[in-house]
Formats: sequence, C-alpha cells, structure tokens
Amino acid sequence: MIMVRMRHLRAAGMCNREPRKFGMRQGWSWAEFLERGIAVEIVEATGDPLALRVAEIARREASE
Repeated sequence: MIMVRMRHLRAAGMCNREPRKFGMRQGWSWAEFLERGIAVEIVEATGDPLALRVAEIARREASE
C-alpha cells in the first residue's frame, strides 16, 4: 500500500497549514497522518487538484 506522508507534501512545495486544514475538512486526523501517513487512494478520492499532485508524487516515489 502506498502511503502519502509529510515528505510528499514538502516535495509538492506545501507547508503544514493548508494541508492540515484540508485534512480536517476531510475528517482525517493530523496526528495519525504525521505518524502513519494516509493511503494514496484516500487522498486521490478527494479529487482535489493539490491532493492529486501530492498523490502522484507518492506514487512516483513508490515506483522508483
């Protein structure tokens, strides 16, 4: 399973603030995200363009 992690947010040029708010709107726990990450499929299911960008970074890293 591919997990989106903080390093993927950073690779997309994001800081903590907006992704944290976005995750809270989705009902995700920020603490759990920091500890375990979140499955790439869950991130992609949002359909949000920035979330899709981060998911692509995670997928690309996993394929390397």
